[in-house]
Amino acid sequence: MTRGTGRAEVYAMLAHPVGHAKSPGMFNDLFEARGLDSLMVPVTCAPEDFDTLWAGLTAMSNLRGVVVSIPFKIPVLAKAERAHPRAARVGAANTLRRLPSGGWEADNFDGLGFVEALRRAGHAMAGRRVLQVGAGGAGASIAHCLAEEGVAELTLSDADASRAAALAAAVAAAFPACRVRTGPPDPAGMDIAVNATPCGMRADDPLPMQVASLRPGMVVVDIIMEPAETRLLAEARARGCHAQPGRPMMDCQMQAMVDFLDAERRLRHA
Repeated sequence: MTRGTGRAEVYAMLAHPVGHAKSPGMFNDLFEARGLDSLMVPVTCAPEDFDTLWAGLTAMSNLRGVVVSIPFKIPVLAKAERAHPRAARVGAANTLRRLPSGGWEADNFDGLGFVEALRRAGHAMAGRRVLQVGAGGAGASIAHCLAEEGVAELTLSDADASRAAALAAAVAAAFPACRVRTGPPDPAGMDIAVNATPCGMRADDPLPMQVASLRPGMVVVDIIMEPAETRLLAEARARGCHAQPGRPMMDCQMQAMVDFLDAERRLRHA
């Protein structure tokens, strides 16, 4: 099938800057492989122009969905007619789909992709003790989903102590069976250790946690996609840990987005 015809269904990837975004390439590869006349295009604007841009996107009747990254995950939620609890509880969305009304429905798949990737790798979460470093946008979604999966104890660490405390309070309120606290980035005594910060994207970045406390058999996850093998993961492997990179999380998240956007609708109805 020829792609990019006048009948193409269009999706947008919204971020600022948008040059680093992987979603357009990944979605377009999927559309090509499955013979869909669909396109995902990168879109960006200055944050102060967001309202103007969103009005234009909403006016596009052939725009079926939007994948969203920093710094627009919070403001897009306010534009949604309805939102899944995953998005509502963290106050941010990373995917919106068009409703029959012409409005938008929002969801957040950061945490869902994370826990699904762990599950597919054979790592149980229920009853485990977890250290998570990073309480930002992706971190908030991951923390809630880990608690939802039944982790027994969740320790949150962030360079911004007030942000970690606020997230800990929110997760504890939503999932009271999970013991949530804040603490230093020390994985001693933990079963799973997670880096949910950008620390490690550059070769000269410091390590996000105290790797001397890592012990054989621990599961260490870094949500960074590039490089695929961060310093943290290399240190974890050297200490006999199960090291999981960020790509599986993105793959699981993307499949959830495809399902939510109903991006394969034409293929099924062909």
